[in-house]
Amino acid sequence: MRERNILILADLIAAHAESQPDLDVVTFEGAGVREDEIRTYSDLLENGNRIAAGLIARGMERGDRFGMLLRNHPEFVETMIAASITGTVFVPIDPRTRGDKLAYTLRNSNCQGVLCADYALAQVDAIRDQAPELKWALVLESGEEPGVMATGDAADAEPLGAVLDAKVPMVDVRTESPQDPFEIVYTSGTTGDPKGVVMAAQRYVEASAMASLVQWAEDERPYTGLSLTHGNAQMLTLSPALVLQRRAVISRKFSKSRLWDITRKYGCTIFSLLGGMTTAIYSEPERPNDADNPVRRVFSAGMPATIWEKFEKRFAVKIIEGYGAVEGGFAINMGDGPVGSFGKPPPFMEMKIVDEDGNECPPGAMGELISRPADGTRPEVEYFGNKDASEKKTWGGWLRSGDICHRDEEGWYYFDYRKGGGIRHNGDFVNPGFVENLIAEHPQVTDVFVYGVTAASGAPGEKDVVAAIVPLEGAGIDAASVFAACREGLEPNFVPTYLQVVDEIPKTASEKPQERFLIERFERDRANVHSEPGS
Repeated sequence: MRERNILILADLIAAHAESQPDLDVVTFEGAGVREDEIRTYSDLLENGNRIAAGLIARGMERGDRFGMLLRNHPEFVETMIAASITGTVFVPIDPRTRGDKLAYTLRNSNCQGVLCADYALAQVDAIRDQAPELKWALVLESGEEPGVMATGDAADAEPLGAVLDAKVPMVDVRTESPQDPFEIVYTSGTTGDPKGVVMAAQRYVEASAMASLVQWAEDERPYTGLSLTHGNAQMLTLSPALVLQRRAVISRKFSKSRLWDITRKYGCTIFSLLGGMTTAIYSEPERPNDADNPVRRVFSAGMPATIWEKFEKRFAVKIIEGYGAVEGGFAINMGDGPVGSFGKPPPFMEMKIVDEDGNECPPGAMGELISRPADGTRPEVEYFGNKDASEKKTWGGWLRSGDICHRDEEGWYYFDYRKGGGIRHNGDFVNPGFVENLIAEHPQVTDVFVYGVTAASGAPGEKDVVAAIVPLEGAGIDAASVFAACREGLEPNFVPTYLQVVDEIPKTASEKPQERFLIERFERDRANVHSEPGS
C-alpha cells in the first residue's frame, strides 16, 4: 500500500482531514453580496476527490496539463488538490486574460482542457481554434456576472457542478514523488513572451516555511485579496495556512475600500501587499478608526519609502518588507533594517549585486541582483519547454533576477528598477515612489501610477514622466492643482511631464500596474492627457 508523503498536497490534506476534519481552514468572505463559503479539511478532501475523478473521466493522465481561469473561489483550492491527487499539472491564468495572450499560454503549456468560471468562458471559447490541444472545459457557473456565455453554448463545455455533485469512490493518489511537477506559473511577460515556471509538488508545500521566516504566531489569521493565480497568494497565504492549520480568509478580489473592515470582521492579523496596492490603500480618505484593526503586520513587496512610516503610524501596523520571485531568490526586512530596504537574504541564501561584466558592485552602486544557495550549488529553474531560457536564467551558477538594485555598507539591499524599465529624465533617475506618494495625497485622487514614455526631446535613453491618475468617484481632476502640488513638493525633474486621467489603473493578478496598456491609451486618448500650463 502506498505511504503518504506530506510534501505532496493531496497527502497533506488527507492527513489533516483525519486529525482536524472540521477546522474551517479557508473562508472565502462574501463581500456583503453572497454568503461566506467555508471549507474544512474534510470539505477540501471530498471536493478535491470529486474533481480528481472528473479529470480522470476526461482522459487526464499523470503529467497532463490543464488551464484554470478562476477568481478566488473555493473551487480553486479544491482543483489544486485534485491536480495533486491525479498527478496532473494545473496552469493558473488570470481570468481577465483573453485573446492572443490566453491562446499563447494554453498552447505553450499544451493544456488538454480548461477549468474556468462562467465569466471567463466566452474568452476561452473565442480562442479554441488557436489552442487545438483543448479537448474539454469544465465551467463553474458562479452566477456572479450578468450576460455571460451559457455553458451549453461553448464547445465541449460541461458544468463543474455536475462533477461536484457526483458520488465517487476515493481516487488513488497518482503523484509519485515530491519532485513531480504540480503547477506551471507564467511570468507577466513584461520583457517578452511569458515563460512558464514549472513548480514541483514539494516546493508548494515547503513554501509554508515562509510563515516561520516572518514569525507567524500560533493565533495568526492570514488574509489575502490577491489572486490565487499569483505566487504571492499561493505561497505566502494559502500554503502556510493549509500546512500549519491557520484559518485563512480570502476575498474574491482585492478591495482597497473594504480591506480594513474585512480584517476587523474576521480578526485577521497579517496580510500581503504588492505593486500599486500600497499607494491605492494610502490614497483612501482617512477615517477615525484607521488604527483600530487587529492587523499586527503587513508583509509588503514594494512599499514606497516615502510612505512607509506614515503607513505604519496611520494603520498601527508593522511593515515587513520582502523581495522574491516565482523563480527563486528571497530577502526580508523584518523591521530591523532601514526604511526602504527589502532586507537581507536568509542564512541559506547568498546574494550580491553585479555589473554588466559580472563584477561585484561596491556599496551604493547599482547593478543586477543575483542569488544562489549559500552552499554554492547551482539554482534550478525550469521554464516549460524552454531550455535555453532556463539555462540563461541561471547562467554562471547564479539566479539572474533582471532587477537593478544596490546595497549599503551594512549589507541591506534596495530595489531601484526593473532592468530596462528605469525612468531617466533630464539626466536624473526618477524614483516613481516619491511622485506617487505626493499625488496620492491630493484630495481629488484615488489611485496613481507613474511611468515613462519616450522623451519628446528625442534625447537617447531619456523619458518623459507620466502620472496616470484615477479621480475619486464622482469627482473631476483639476490638473493645474495637481501640477502645482508637484511643483511645491518635488524636485524639478520629478514633476510629471503629463497627467493621464483614467478610470482605473490596469493591473495584473498580482496588482502590478500594466504599463503597456497605459502607454497604448496615452497615444490614442490624448484628450485625457494634460500638460502643465505654460510648459
